[in-house]
Amino acid sequence: MKRSTAILILCVTCAVSGPAAQVKKNTPLVIKEQGSFFVGGENKTITQPGPGANPAQTGEITVNQMYVQYQIPVKGSQHVPVVMVHGCCLSSKTWETTPDGRMGWDEYFVRRDRSVYLADQVSRARSGFDPTGFVDVRQGKTPPDKMPGILDASHQVAWTVFRFGPRYGETFPDGQFPIEAVDELYKQMIPDLNSTLPNPNPTWKQMAALATRLRGAVLMGHSESGFFPEEAALIDPSGVRGIISIEMPCRAVTPEQLATLARIPSLFVFGDHLGDVSGGPANWQQSFNSCNTLVDQLKKAGGDATMMHLPAMGIKGNSHMLMQDKNSDQIAELVIGWIEQHVETRNRGTR
Repeated sequence: MKRSTAILILCVTCAVSGPAAQVKKNTPLVIKEQGSFFVGGENKTITQPGPGANPAQTGEITVNQMYVQYQIPVKGSQHVPVVMVHGCCLSSKTWETTPDGRMGWDEYFVRRDRSVYLADQVSRARSGFDPTGFVDVRQGKTPPDKMPGILDASHQVAWTVFRFGPRYGETFPDGQFPIEAVDELYKQMIPDLNSTLPNPNPTWKQMAALATRLRGAVLMGHSESGFFPEEAALIDPSGVRGIISIEMPCRAVTPEQLATLARIPSLFVFGDHLGDVSGGPANWQQSFNSCNTLVDQLKKAGGDATMMHLPAMGIKGNSHMLMQDKNSDQIAELVIGWIEQHVETRNRGTR
């Protein structure tokens, strides 16, 4: 027993600290291609008041499109592309340079020869939003109480929801988030206009379409979008090679849905102090429990499902924003290692 335990600890240590040394941070970043595009979208007729005394104008606008920016490294074709989607009140900036100026997961994965596609959720940032609900209220077509809501998280709410500490202004002693740069995170937080969206969320459809367009991709979601990879796979699993869900509540699935998801390797990642913050809109311990239930269900259905609970692996202090934490490179290596073992080995020869 002691010998097995020692081997397990050694393997975890290798997975965490070994490959990270391969990333040379102070060398030029060489890529094959970079760019941006939109996925999906549909036309909608809208009548808008003209400026000043000008008459109202009727025309078509495009809504529900998803903006994507990408970087493809020179050796990108050797690996499955990774699509990263942000959470509530944020944009794809989540995955770029960290608040304290370190390399974000976008660049880190590219330096590890992974093509990375960053998406802004439909209704957010460069994807834009459908203004019809606001225009209709302004024109008197609908009453003011029917105007779509706008969610904008405050600094105080973010502090506890993101688990920087048990209460605003107080940090956990072992906290990994670079709290000295928290103001830079606050600048990343933007209004959430998901209330303007139809149901189901068009982002799910666009993520599935993007995976198909890429001829296979790993879909990664965080927080609000943490379960989006599963939702995308339930719409069209054909392009979804792997699912990575970071810190979110897992919803119940039907037996038919479970059978679909069990065919796709799935990774669930949670940080530390899940039950150490009370109140607020998030219950991370409950979310963790719900995802553990889903992991068990996927395994019983013959699926390849992994729960990566960082404290259980000896990695302490990670916040909800673990891709921005001080040890974000370490977590990135664990995720890349999982992709190599559970997705690329399985799909080798199919691309």
